Amino acid sequence: MAHEARRRHGEPGGRTLDGARSAPGQPLWRQKDFGVFWAAQTLSVLGDSFALIALPLLVLQATGSVARMGMLTAVGSVAAVVAAVFAGALVDRADRRRLLIACDLVRMVLYGVVPVVWLFGARIWLLYVVLPLCEAVGMLFAVGHVTVVRGLVGGERLTEANGRLNATAAAAGVLGPLGAGVVAGWTGPAAAVGVDAASFGVSAACMLLVRFRARPADDRARQGGSLWRDLRAGVSFLRGHPVLRSLTALLCVFSFFTLGLTDLVIYHLKHDLGHDDGTVGTVMACGALGTIAGSLLVARIRRRLGFGRTWTGAVAVCGLAFAGLGPAHGVPLVAALAAAFLACVGIAGTCSMSLRQEITPEPLLGRVTSAFWTLQYSAAPIGAAVLTWSAEHRGTASVSLVAGGCCVLVAVAALFTPIRRSGRSS
Repeated sequence: MAHEARRRHGEPGGRTLDGARSAPGQPLWRQKDFGVFWAAQTLSVLGDSFALIALPLLVLQATGSVARMGMLTAVGSVAAVVAAVFAGALVDRADRRRLLIACDLVRMVLYGVVPVVWLFGARIWLLYVVLPLCEAVGMLFAVGHVTVVRGLVGGERLTEANGRLNATAAAAGVLGPLGAGVVAGWTGPAAAVGVDAASFGVSAACMLLVRFRARPADDRARQGGSLWRDLRAGVSFLRGHPVLRSLTALLCVFSFFTLGLTDLVIYHLKHDLGHDDGTVGTVMACGALGTIAGSLLVARIRRRLGFGRTWTGAVAVCGLAFAGLGPAHGVPLVAALAAAFLACVGIAGTCSMSLRQEITPEPLLGRVTSAFWTLQYSAAPIGAAVLTWSAEHRGTASVSLVAGGCCVLVAVAALFTPIRRSGRSS
């Protein structure tokens, strides 16, 4: 693929975190700092997957409305989009290690408030306060997370490292939904949120042990300027790169139709099919198995097929799986389709993230990531609200067919953009 200005970073023989020369062929499992970072993220996702199930269950338990579930998802997503505007500038200026630790500690406190308050009775309004704040802090953490991976492993192992991070996060996601379903069934969804809070504390403790690569002294000196200038710098880079420009536009549409999928699956299982919280956890755990498979295979698939065919094919399969979720009446079929959807989301997401990390200059990485996610999710909160409202009034079968078909059209549209010509070198 012909990039306008392809830059390679983290070449073999570069500096490691402690200033020593890195070993070009050193496998990831022998890189101590990446290993600790890897463990911290896995623990964090393990707890976070509890909240993924527990928060919608709290709303459904109190209101019985999938539309209210979708509204909570939408409010949290709006907060994440707003935070993304500021996140890149903060990450590019800040000490990234301290920033990541602070984000973990803040989320530990915020999520910890929920089970304490729930001891005295359900307070749905609290979720509309806690979740947006946690999503905003989570966006800041996510941007920081993306910017440090390249410094930990080097450019040659980015796709492999991202795949492993996603795979073990998904493995944690297998246990998380199962555990959330069991805990929610025994003691209520609020207790599952408490597990999430504790996981962020453990993640912060692990992060204290990681040594991140020292950034060049002039990196932060070049970060002056207004917030508008910072955001414009990230947007300008995306606009100037043909593949990233196309990806941003198409993922905006894809996110619009898919952000509410988890709420839709939960509602379908509980309302349409009449199953309990344990079944919800089991199905979501099966979905996470798909993410594991996709994340472990993505590096090999991308090397063989190239970026364009890998990304486009993954998005097309996502659409087909989504279209089948609503009409599916058996739990095994719902679980299989969820696994297929999440496997391909993992493949497409890992590819796009690795590409951004590979071609973005280090001083711009935070702002480019921030701008990308701001634009990608700008319409997603509206989509989540529309999707869940439509499911409540029109049924999950018709809504999933329409949304899945639109996802397939996103893949078709990619064939008419520079993404199609993205070859094996991408």
